[in-house]
Amino acid sequence: MAEDPSKQYWYNMKTGQVERGYQSPSVDRAGPFATETEALHALDKLRENSRKWAEEEAADDR
Repeated sequence: MAEDPSKQYWYNMKTGQVERGYQSPSVDRAGPFATETEALHALDKLRENSRKWAEEEAADDR
């Protein structure tokens, strides 16, 4: 079973800080992440996901 998200790490998009648990409003958080290090690299992960989705969408349009 996955760990309780309220105890996992989140990246606060507004402050740029990593938080553990639900410390800030959900609109400001990205995650959850299993480790603090993963949360620190949240923006890299989001960019990579966006790139992959754009490529998949472009391939579907062909």
